[in-house]
Amino acid sequence: MSTLTKFEQLGQLLVDRGLLTPEQLGQGRRLRDGTHDSPVEILARVGNVTPEDIARAIADAYDHPYLDLTAAVIESKAVTMVPAHLCRRHILIPVEHRPGYLVVAMADPLNLLAIDEIRLITGLEVRVVVASYGKILNALAKYQGLPDTVSRAVRDLGVDYDTLRTEDAAVTQSAPAAVDAPIVKLVQTTITEASRQGASDIHIEPLDDALIVRYRIDGVLHDVMTPPKQIHAALVSRIKIMANMDIGERRLPQDGRFRLTVEGQESDFRVSTMPTIWGEKVALRILDKLGEFLSLDGLGMAPDTMQRFLPLILSPHGMILVTGPTGSGKSTTLASVLVKINSPEKHILTIEDPVEYRIRRINQVQVNVRAGLTFARALRHFVRQDPDVIMVGEIRDHETAEVAVHAALTGHLVLSTLHTNDAASAVTRLIDMGVEPFLIASSLIGVVAQRLVRMICPRCKVPYAPPPDALDRLGLRRFVDGAALFFRGTGCEHCAHTGYRGRTGVFELLAVSDAIRELVMRRAPSTVIRQQALDQNMSTMLADGLAKASAGITSIEEVLRVVYTEDLIA
Repeated sequence: MSTLTKFEQLGQLLVDRGLLTPEQLGQGRRLRDGTHDSPVEILARVGNVTPEDIARAIADAYDHPYLDLTAAVIESKAVTMVPAHLCRRHILIPVEHRPGYLVVAMADPLNLLAIDEIRLITGLEVRVVVASYGKILNALAKYQGLPDTVSRAVRDLGVDYDTLRTEDAAVTQSAPAAVDAPIVKLVQTTITEASRQGASDIHIEPLDDALIVRYRIDGVLHDVMTPPKQIHAALVSRIKIMANMDIGERRLPQDGRFRLTVEGQESDFRVSTMPTIWGEKVALRILDKLGEFLSLDGLGMAPDTMQRFLPLILSPHGMILVTGPTGSGKSTTLASVLVKINSPEKHILTIEDPVEYRIRRINQVQVNVRAGLTFARALRHFVRQDPDVIMVGEIRDHETAEVAVHAALTGHLVLSTLHTNDAASAVTRLIDMGVEPFLIASSLIGVVAQRLVRMICPRCKVPYAPPPDALDRLGLRRFVDGAALFFRGTGCEHCAHTGYRGRTGVFELLAVSDAIRELVMRRAPSTVIRQQALDQNMSTMLADGLAKASAGITSIEEVLRVVYTEDLIA
């Protein structure tokens, strides 16, 4: 049972077994509407029942053994056979590996999708035991995740946390002596380790009694350090000073930026602070400012898709959109396109929020809402600057959409992004923003939808054959040859035992044909536009991802984690 979507089933099970009263279940329903806690936590809170009682009731009801993880012996080898993110997503942990099968402790023994994914990855049968939600999470924290590299590096510096608690005043000084303060060394070490591990973001998150430092590596967050809460103020103050932010303002969000040389490489860092109930949360984005190293060929676009994409970006006019959720690599794709088409014969203007890649000989403008410089306002002035190519960081509203479309109609190549699930949905999103269909049909020439998938670590990659019946249940039979071999990473020092190292893109390209323009004019739904694109041999993100899995670049499980799965349902 899903711990989020089958609340009623769990509640009724507990009522039927006398562990909850109907009144307590009703109280749980009311409490559920105002919290994001799991149903197990909610129901344990309203009744005289513990999470262990709930786990035992589930095990008994569905005829599975119950396992107390605090007393169980968990095999480290078994834990490494299933990726950490899959374990956390489905709340499960492998505990024992035997010939032909894997024993897996689950909070939800009816989660057949999770069982199929494990069988697909490991090639083993799954024997389910039931454990409590909280004890599974505790076991995952103990057995999975990155090594505590930051804490180890801090120990190597000889930094004492007790000393750090007294350093807030020293850090806020501008005197040279503050450079040697332990808190300064801690921040420097945290940033250095993040860069060394290829992290894109650093999160510093306060709790009621501690701090959590996390790195986002290849799109997935990992806990790397849990220092005491007492150093929180000093840590935040140091980062604010580096980013030229107001260290006295702790009630409002702030944004800043700084540049730092890390191991001989100069990098830009974008800083954002946010007040929470336990103190200020800090997020640092690590930016690659060397835009000249961006390569369109390095995005991972399939050769046939690239062959259809190049004529679009070399077009003298029209609009090209790149779609996908936050963190799917849209800005990198657009920057790579700009690097590809940049030449002395072309005048290129961009309006971005913020400017992430600085590219030589391209005129880049950053949004400044306080000064009145918005996407729409900049666009209106861009057309008076005699540009050949205009890049808009994101189309967010009707005004920006209208100006962008008209710029594309008046002889400019316009590049921009939208937040949609797939390529065909970009059309309906523009219509929803109030753009007339005939303007979209006349200006739009192509839409790229994309996601980022992690690549299998080349040093621990091993082949395996997925069970044929698992392919059937996951709906992959028509995409994958059942006899094909696939690959997965077993985990090693090179990939911090995750099985993955680096990321690549999976893409679908909708080239706007006359048939699609006619559908746009008729306000056809996105499903109809998508089907027409498929009839025109559009390769979907799912098909592209599975092709990369077949080639040993990524894994099936990773593709299913990130790609919109409408193709499986259809």
